[in-house]
Amino acid sequence: MYEVELKLRADHDPLRERLDARATRVRSVTQTDTYYDAPHRDFAETDEAVRVRVERDDDESVAKLTYKGPLLDAESKTREEHETVVADETAVRGILDGLGFEPAATVEKDRVFYALDGYTVTLDAVTDLGEFVEIETEVETEAEIPAARDRARDLLADLGADPDEGIRTSYLGLLLSKSDTQQ
Repeated sequence: MYEVELKLRADHDPLRERLDARATRVRSVTQTDTYYDAPHRDFAETDEAVRVRVERDDDESVAKLTYKGPLLDAESKTREEHETVVADETAVRGILDGLGFEPAATVEKDRVFYALDGYTVTLDAVTDLGEFVEIETEVETEAEIPAARDRARDLLADLGADPDEGIRTSYLGLLLSKSDTQQ
């Protein structure tokens, strides 16, 4: 499975208004993502990520373990992704620790999800970074990536956002580069 994603900085107020008129609001959550460094390779060099995500809404808390492969596309954040819900967050962190993985950084964000024409549009308020919009869908083959990416660009433009202002850097990368410039 491939996640085709575009992300850009965006003022939420006008986007929320357009999304409320055109899309279905699905849910709101708070996510805390802890990213890990691997003992056997440098994820910054290989453009991979392993994270434990804890997602909270008003009713429950869910933990997930995720692997994200390197970016596959020069125009988007498309990558191979594998994710699974874990029954015991403490246990999965213990497994990673036992294998030599070390926490590298934590990204916290409040997210509002909308469904629009087969895509998920997310308004993200990221601690220490600001407001963003993401649009994503999943495809089964690499051959489907260009069409999915182009449709995502069209939908962003229809919502009044400029897809040419896309950011390919992850929130983790943005946070780490921000902390590097502040030191």
